[in-house]
Amino acid sequence: MDEVVVGVDGSAAADAALRFAADEARAHGCRLVVVHAWSMPVPVSGMYTPPQVADPGELEGVAKEVVSASLDRVLGPEEKRDIAVEVVVVDGQAASALVERAAGARELVVGSRGRGGFAGLLLGSISQQCTHHARCPVVIVPSS
Repeated sequence: MDEVVVGVDGSAAADAALRFAADEARAHGCRLVVVHAWSMPVPVSGMYTPPQVADPGELEGVAKEVVSASLDRVLGPEEKRDIAVEVVVVDGQAASALVERAAGARELVVGSRGRGGFAGLLLGSISQQCTHHARCPVVIVPSS
């Protein structure tokens, strides 16, 4: 219960969720845990050619850059932040990573729409999966 977990993917909706989660962490004196999941693209029946990546460490590095940029945009430079922030970058499926990391948290915060597939949907697949499987309260922050 001493942390607020938030999913970040670099989107405007994720920035709104990060802003909300930071406010919640401040209000409750909690640590803010910022989670970003990445995975290697897998070709399906020759229909998709994954980007040329020399090693998975490169994708992890890009993921860390996404999180760092989001934190700088929303919370400012690290030395000026007024809350404790833990960054978790994992190789895996986003909803599973969020639900697992949020077990026992005060709350899990996600944006209503991220970078995934169907822009016309009101609720993204990650936020929907989190509401069904999380073992803590889930806050879905609409994008502005």
